[in-house]
Amino acid sequence: MFRQTAFGIALSTLVLASGMSSTYVPGQTSTNKSDKSDHNQVLSMSSRQVTLPPVTMKSTDLERSVFDQINRYRASKGLPKLSLSAKISRQARIHSQNMAKGKVPFSHQGFRKRVSTIPIRYRSAAENVAFNLGYSDPAQEAVSGWLHSPGHLANLKGNYNMTGIGVATNSQGEVYLTQIFLRSGR
Repeated sequence: MFRQTAFGIALSTLVLASGMSSTYVPGQTSTNKSDKSDHNQVLSMSSRQVTLPPVTMKSTDLERSVFDQINRYRASKGLPKLSLSAKISRQARIHSQNMAKGKVPFSHQGFRKRVSTIPIRYRSAAENVAFNLGYSDPAQEAVSGWLHSPGHLANLKGNYNMTGIGVATNSQGEVYLTQIFLRSGR
């Protein structure tokens, strides 16, 4: 990762883990075939330079910003808006916190358990995660990265009606974002 240079300037870094999605299988509590995703990562470095500290917004403001941006995008494509669920957001937030604390790697590890823990019946589920450092608007950078990644974009445009978003920042200023999508119903 790129940290502060001798001149106090940081290169902004955005890393995305490939999007994870799954489909409901009758009789199963969880809908994911495997807890392991394709861990190909996309690294995007911007030439824009931002003075640290990178984040001054509260995590809840960043979560709301991601939610609003995703719904604006979906509306622009003629897709129905997603409803924000506190139950889903709780699991997304826990995953982001665990990644920020180094308890789990930056990945979709535990996706099956995360979605099966959500007390909502669903037919399908997906997840996008992002990590960034040094951006003045980490939510915008994550959404922009997801929109330019085919797997993440498929999740954003998917046949889902609910979402939850969780953001966590660690002491190094690294921002972790998780968005979980669900299609509720039987």
